[in-house]
Amino acid sequence: MMRTYMKFRQLQENLRRALLDKIADRELTALGLAHLTGFKQPHITNFLNRKRSLSLDAMDRVIGVQKMSVLDLVDPQEINKRASILPPSEDDFENVLLVEGMVAAKDAIITREKVRDILKFKKSFLRRLRPSAENARNGWQRFVLIKVDAQDGMSMYPRLLPGATVLIDRHYTSLEPYRKDPNLYALRQNGGATVKYVEVSGKTLILRPHNQSYPVSILETEEGKSAADYIIGRVCHVSIET
Repeated sequence: MMRTYMKFRQLQENLRRALLDKIADRELTALGLAHLTGFKQPHITNFLNRKRSLSLDAMDRVIGVQKMSVLDLVDPQEINKRASILPPSEDDFENVLLVEGMVAAKDAIITREKVRDILKFKKSFLRRLRPSAENARNGWQRFVLIKVDAQDGMSMYPRLLPGATVLIDRHYTSLEPYRKDPNLYALRQNGGATVKYVEVSGKTLILRPHNQSYPVSILETEEGKSAADYIIGRVCHVSIET
C-alpha cells in the first residue's frame, strides 16, 4: 500500500464510508464484499458497523477487489496541500525557504503559497549544524529563513541590521549554548517572530537586545509551557545585504 501522510485510522474511516455509500446505492452488499475478499460476512459487517478495524493486509484486499486506490480515500485538500510542498534539491545545495515570521513560528511543513523566496545553502554546511530540541520537532521542516524588521534589526545592531535574512534551525529549541557567544533565537511574539537573546527567570523569558539603547522585553510563559514552546529556533546564519 502506498505511503500516505494521513493517519491509518482516518483512512479506514474513509474506506468504511465509501463502502457504505456503495451499499446505499445498491452497488454492493456486505455478503458480496465478503465473497470477493474471502472474509467471513461478520468480519465485514463488524467493520462497517465500527465494531472492529481491518489489518493493513485486509484493507489492501478490500481496496483491491473494489478497484480503488488509497488516493480515493485521501481528502482532496490533503492531496493538494502535499502536492504544493516544494521538492528537495538534488544537487549539493539545499533549498531553504524564506517565509513570514508567523509561518516560521507555526507551520511544521511549509507549502508553496507561503514561500516568499528560496535561497540555497550548502548541504554540507547544514549537516554540520547540531540540533538540540527540547520539544517534539521531528516532523518540522528544519531550516527556514525570515527577514528581520526595522525594530529587531536596530535592537540587535551590530549583529543584525534591518532587512537582514536569518537562517533558523527549528530543531534547536534548547537554551544550551552552541558556542561561547550567546545564542541568538527567533521567538514567537505577538503572532509573529522576534529575534533576541533569551534568558529564563522562573516562568519568565527575558528577551535581551544587543543594542543597549533598546529595552529588555519580558514574556510570561503560560501554565504547562516551557521556554522551548516559545522558541522558533536558533539563528545559525545571518545574511546582510550591503
